[in-house]
Amino acid sequence: MAKNITTREADYNQWYLDVIKAAQLADYSPVRGCMVIRPTGYALWEAIQHDLDARFKATGHTNAYFPLLIPVSFLQKESEHVDGFAMECAVVTHSGLEAGDDGNLKVKGELAEPLIVRPTSETVIGHMYSQWIQSYRDLPVLLNQWANVMRWELRTRLFLRTAEFLWQEGHTAHETAEEAQEETLRMLDVYADFVQDFLAVPVIKGRKTESEKFPGADTTYCIEALMQDGKALQAGTSHNLGQNFAKAFDIGFLGRDNQRHLCWTTSWGVSTRLIGALIMTHSDDEGLVLPPRMAPVVCAIVPIYRKDDEREQVVTACRRILVNLCGEKAVAQAESLQGTREQLTVFFGEGHRQQVILDLRDSKPVDKHFYWEQRGVPFRLEVGPRDVEKNACVLKTRLSREKEFLQQDTLSGGWLFEKMEAMQAE
Repeated sequence: MAKNITTREADYNQWYLDVIKAAQLADYSPVRGCMVIRPTGYALWEAIQHDLDARFKATGHTNAYFPLLIPVSFLQKESEHVDGFAMECAVVTHSGLEAGDDGNLKVKGELAEPLIVRPTSETVIGHMYSQWIQSYRDLPVLLNQWANVMRWELRTRLFLRTAEFLWQEGHTAHETAEEAQEETLRMLDVYADFVQDFLAVPVIKGRKTESEKFPGADTTYCIEALMQDGKALQAGTSHNLGQNFAKAFDIGFLGRDNQRHLCWTTSWGVSTRLIGALIMTHSDDEGLVLPPRMAPVVCAIVPIYRKDDEREQVVTACRRILVNLCGEKAVAQAESLQGTREQLTVFFGEGHRQQVILDLRDSKPVDKHFYWEQRGVPFRLEVGPRDVEKNACVLKTRLSREKEFLQQDTLSGGWLFEKMEAMQAE
């Protein structure tokens, strides 16, 4: 068992929180129920955004952004919607602060109409669609936004359920009911393919019951994944909204028959909950385990030495491996920009998203072992003085925990990519 991590068998809930803490993915906010996403955790969200956004655009969707604050009257226009979210809404009632007579701050300027911190955006987007859509020629409208939302939660858990969280929400408008249904199922398939292919998390697609469907939807579909504790986790949803929001916000168009019709709309979304699913699907009692396509750092190169006079030759060999994997130009550029930092970080492959790191810290080998294990880095290459003499290195794989002895000259970017794809397939 790794340092400071409870076993899954002893306490699954605590194990989950321990993995997050050890990998430095997130921390608790001063505001109850909210979380701070640390750089490594946010890098996972960036990986999700990067891949999923490309899938959205491949299906014809474009990104936009809508306001964080929504007039309370907008929620009241769709009865099921307001009933479903009323208890979770955070409400802004005043426009500012001022100093009181006692020197403390107090609220001022009560708003004429309270504003809701968005729990979801169907209402404000419905309002804007009613302004933008005039004719069947304006359809379909296929928009997505990457945003944050807030829903007051009584029981919170990092990534899985927090008062504020990050997500994407797609919102589309269509000419016919058939087109809206096709869109709803198409995006469900996009989610399922993405989660299984990129996160390596198996899912089941299905339709939610009437009591569990999204407030204001005709039908809600979801993908669910089975976690290691035997419980199912909802990983994404796609909603056919029918004409409910079109009626509430008068989203209409002049049809091909020269008559006015109401649009058919959909919405769909996934959130930072996917990071929780990733943790609970793959991680073990040693810490975080990441599929290679998701990992911000795909490989750590670790010099192992005991004496100062061994350091130079071992680090030189490690730098040579770094060049083999990422290229001399990329390594030289990283050195010029990062100076004498304890970790030299170099981009690997296309897209400038994933990295290889040369660990130059003067830490004990066992501390470096736990450091990279708990962060879920898929591969670790270790080089000691004897390895330098043999032009060799030791490959340690996070998933299988196996060791492999390799010749340094056989390492390349292509080799690492093949290793990544082979592990992803496992």
